[in-house]
Amino acid sequence: MRFDIITIFPEIINAYLSESIIKRACERGLLDVHVHNLRNFTDDKHRTVDDKPYGGGPGMVLKIEPIVRAVNHVKHLVSDNLSDTKCLTLITSADGIPFDAKQAGQFSKKYGRIILIAGHYEGIDARLEKILRVTSYELRVTPLSIGPFVLTGGELPALVVLDAVSRHIPGVLGKEESLEERRYGVGVPVYTRPEVFEYNGKKYKIPGVLKSGDHKRIEEWRRKHKTEF
Repeated sequence: MRFDIITIFPEIINAYLSESIIKRACERGLLDVHVHNLRNFTDDKHRTVDDKPYGGGPGMVLKIEPIVRAVNHVKHLVSDNLSDTKCLTLITSADGIPFDAKQAGQFSKKYGRIILIAGHYEGIDARLEKILRVTSYELRVTPLSIGPFVLTGGELPALVVLDAVSRHIPGVLGKEESLEERRYGVGVPVYTRPEVFEYNGKKYKIPGVLKSGDHKRIEEWRRKHKTEF
């Protein structure tokens, strides 16, 4: 699966890509992640990506021209094996459609490419979504939010989407059983050694059922303590 992330802070994305599971998945060819610096698609010597909002007010707004150029450029960076695949373009936005685990799984199955546009400052020129929808990109365009809060930029949401979707791609986690949501759900309490941990004169023990060796009872206990999405 290919991800293209358009951002004004590529170093934030690259730092995450250079560690842990995502790094190994890229090295094994399970993920193909490309980071694009929005400033490379400007046409002035200062590489300006933002401007003051019409109507006044504080803050700055990401300009529409460099983003459209970037999406145009990214769309044509397709290898032969992805030329006929469906592509999803996501604009990170605090007022977008709430992102959840169900969507992550659906995205991994339905699309072969995801383009992530990381918003910043006061947001992105609102005309962008309409332009992407009416042009012949053959892309589904969706504003997406990772929660009911406002962040200083869209890089973290872009990484959240990348990570959550990637987990559903076969082989990324090594074993399909590693997907917590396919076993018991998230939130199941987990424990490891030592069996008894003493702190400030008090002993903290693991639940006895986990030492019983009775796999049926253990499974029942875990299902009882799972969290439903």
